[in-house]
Amino acid sequence: MALTGVEIFKQLPKTNCKKCGFPTCLAFAMQLAQRKVSLDACPDVSEAARKTLGEASAPPIRAVTIGAGTRAVKVGEETVLFRHEKKFVNPCVLALAISDNDAADVVDKKINDCFASEIERVGQKLKIDALALINDSGDAGKFEALAKAVASKAGDVPAILATEDVAAAKAALASYAGKKPMVYGVTAANAAEMAALIKDSGAVAGVKANGLSELTDLTTQVKGLGVADMVMDSGAKTAKEIIENNTYIRRAVLKKGNKDLGYPVINSMLRQDHMLETLMVGLGISKYASIMILSGAEKWRNLVTFTLRQNLYTDPQVPMQVEQKVYDIGATKPESPLLVTTNFSLTYFIVAGEIENSKVPTYLAVMDCEGLSVLTAWAAGKFTAGKIAAFINESGVENKIAKKELIIPGYVAILSGALEDKLPGWKIIVGPREANAIPSYLKGRVA
Repeated sequence: MALTGVEIFKQLPKTNCKKCGFPTCLAFAMQLAQRKVSLDACPDVSEAARKTLGEASAPPIRAVTIGAGTRAVKVGEETVLFRHEKKFVNPCVLALAISDNDAADVVDKKINDCFASEIERVGQKLKIDALALINDSGDAGKFEALAKAVASKAGDVPAILATEDVAAAKAALASYAGKKPMVYGVTAANAAEMAALIKDSGAVAGVKANGLSELTDLTTQVKGLGVADMVMDSGAKTAKEIIENNTYIRRAVLKKGNKDLGYPVINSMLRQDHMLETLMVGLGISKYASIMILSGAEKWRNLVTFTLRQNLYTDPQVPMQVEQKVYDIGATKPESPLLVTTNFSLTYFIVAGEIENSKVPTYLAVMDCEGLSVLTAWAAGKFTAGKIAAFINESGVENKIAKKELIIPGYVAILSGALEDKLPGWKIIVGPREANAIPSYLKGRVA
C-alpha cells in the first residue's frame, strides 16, 4: 500500500535543506506521496529509507521502455482510472505490423509509412511509434530475414518481435543487439526458455495468456525467472473482451493492489475491416491499452488515432499553451498587419495556420492568458482591454510596424472602444470571428 506524505516525511532527513527544490522536507514528502516527484531529488536520504520509499513511491503499473536511442518509447506508470482524476502519463504506443510473409516491396513500404506518418498538431510531433514483426510463416529463417531487413532500414524505431517460437525469437534478436526490442510471445508453454533468452538479450517480455487467471500465473512465473520488464496480453480479441479485461486489470492494480498485474497492456487490433480496426484502436486508447498493433498507417487512420491519443494524454489540469511573444509569420515588414490572440495552443496553431494559408506576412501577438481560448479568457477577466494594452506596450511591437493598428478577434469586438482608450494613438480594428475567415480577410486588406 502506498505511504502517506506524513509516513514518507518520517523517513526523510528532515533538514529542510531545499536541495530537492521544495522549501521543506514535508512539502517534498507530500509531492512524493502523490507521485509528482522522484525520490532521487533528495540527495541525503539514507539507503534504508531509499529502499522503503522507492518501493512505496513506485507507480502501481511498472514503467517499461522499449527501444533505444531517440525513438525509444516508455509505457506504463499510470496511477489513475480516469483522466480527470489526475492525468494519463505515457501515451500508448502504436505499432505497425509487418509479416514475414510480406514481399520485400511491402516491407519497404511499411517502413516508409512509419517514417512518413509523423505530423505536427498543436505543437507536438505525432507518429507511428514502433514496428511489430509478425512470425506468420512459422519459419525461423524467414523471421530472421525479416528482422535483419527491418533492423537495417528502420534505424532506431522500436521493434516488437511477435513469435512464440524460441528459435525464431533467438534468430531475430541477433539483429537487435543493444536495441531493447520486445519479444511478444512468452506463453505458459515456453516461459522458461523465453525468459532465459530475454534476460540474456536485455529485451522486454511480452507475455500472452488465455484469460486473466492464466495471465496472473504467467506474470508471476516470468518475474520469478528474473525478468522485470514485461507487457501483458490477456488474450482479449473482441471489443467486449478488451474493454472487460483491460478495465479489470487497471482496477485490480489501482484499487486492489494486485502487483501481479501491474504491467502495461498490449492488444493486437489487426482486422480485415480497416474501419473496424480503427474503431478498435480508439477503444484501446480510451480503455487502458499501452501498446496496440495495427495493420496500416493511412493518413485518415493516423489523423483519427493521433488526435484521440493526444487529447486523452494531455494534463486536464494544465491547458496546453505557447510562449507569450510577438510571432513573425512569413517575411514580415513594417507594413505587415498586427493581430492579437491568446496563448491557448489550439488557438495559436489554428490562427497561425490560417495566416500562413493567406500568404500575407503578419505579426501575431500572443498574450499569456494561462492557456485559455479567446472567449474563455475574456469571460475570466484575463483577456481585457487593460491587459492587452499593457502587453502590446511591453512587447515592443510598436517599433516594428509602420501603422499603429491592432486587429482583435471578432468575438471580443466589445473591447475595441476600451482598447482605443488604453492605447492612445492606436487604431483598433475588429477582425473575423472565426479563424477560417482570416485568409480572405488579410488578402482583402492588402488588395
